[in-house]
Amino acid sequence: MKKPELLAPAGSFEKAKTAFLYGADAVYMGTSKLSLRSRVDTDNEDISKTIKYAHSINKKVYAALNIYARDDMYDEIIKQAKMLNELKVDGIISSDGGVIETLKEYAPDIDIHISTQTNVVGYNSCKFWYKNGAKRIVLARELNKKEIDTIMKNKPDDLEIEIFIHGAICYSYSGRCHLSDFLASRCGNLGDCAQSCRWAYNVYLEEKNNPGNLMPVEQDENGTYILSSKDLCLIKELPEIIEMGIDSLKIEGRLKTEYYLATVINSYRNAIDDYILNPKKYEYEKYLKELEKTKTRGLTTFYFNDKNNKDFQEYEGKQYNPDYEFGGKILCRDEHQNGYLIEIRNRLQLGDTLEILVPNKLEPISFTINDLWDADTYEPIDHVNPGKEGQKVILNLPIPAQEGWILRRKK
Repeated sequence: MKKPELLAPAGSFEKAKTAFLYGADAVYMGTSKLSLRSRVDTDNEDISKTIKYAHSINKKVYAALNIYARDDMYDEIIKQAKMLNELKVDGIISSDGGVIETLKEYAPDIDIHISTQTNVVGYNSCKFWYKNGAKRIVLARELNKKEIDTIMKNKPDDLEIEIFIHGAICYSYSGRCHLSDFLASRCGNLGDCAQSCRWAYNVYLEEKNNPGNLMPVEQDENGTYILSSKDLCLIKELPEIIEMGIDSLKIEGRLKTEYYLATVINSYRNAIDDYILNPKKYEYEKYLKELEKTKTRGLTTFYFNDKNNKDFQEYEGKQYNPDYEFGGKILCRDEHQNGYLIEIRNRLQLGDTLEILVPNKLEPISFTINDLWDADTYEPIDHVNPGKEGQKVILNLPIPAQEGWILRRKK
């Protein structure tokens, strides 16, 4: 049985390190201009550092260069292609035919991955891209398992297949959408999506023979979220996916926090490894329990099991779990009181319950905060607020911990 690659998002170098720490085999990232995420905090230096770091620990980095490019963008695309070729990135994700031709010329040593934005839904399309230089295809998210299996059985043998297994779903066809550009003059296909599908809308019905008599259709006091989708989650279906022989399993979320990445990656890492070790004892519920602790919308299998599935609309439209939140990140051991220096991400106070997310261990370690010290003065305090970026505190932990481990606060 082949173990698939676990591929995680990385919106920065620090997020990439978190992803690797919690079990990702590879990460994908890109600059804000050319990778469909104009709000990512990533520049060329970040990409370079991430590639060097990943290769030093035998991991991989794929660069997203998947915008639909206007002609005036090609000078920047050529510059980026040359840089990625020199850095020996492990693959470049792209969707635009012109960009792909440019990559073959200016990044000839780098594997080309065909983005989900290209909407590949069959093995004939796979063969086309394979003949045109593709090493890997990221399949459209609208396929069901029967269609994916058919592709796996009919594609070229050395063509890799990647699918999304977790994260936000764009309401449009594999992310190709004009709604944001139309409503907010922010083009999603150029990386500047305003997420118009997540907005609350007031919806009205007008009876044909009674024009002007508008009857409101309301879900709650905030309106109705008629375009917002639940988040994809295929943790239950993971055994079927592994048995198909799919090469890479992808998590969405380059704008997500390190806490989200640690939770989701750690859950899927343990699930994959446990299934490979003992398929008959796979129990998805324990992994799902962890995944549900993230700030997420409702979860759906989308079309994977049933092409007629309609259970993917998120009526509340919110991305919120009220019971858990990002507590902090361990920076290093501190000599004072044998504690640890913690960069906090939410208010912490005496009596709070925290969970330590331990890499490669599914069950977190829970403990109560009994002591807190100011990181600058070493004075005991009863609470700390994240009043500024990088706010720190000293905290005792119940187990030996390491740099980069994530703390979850339980409300």
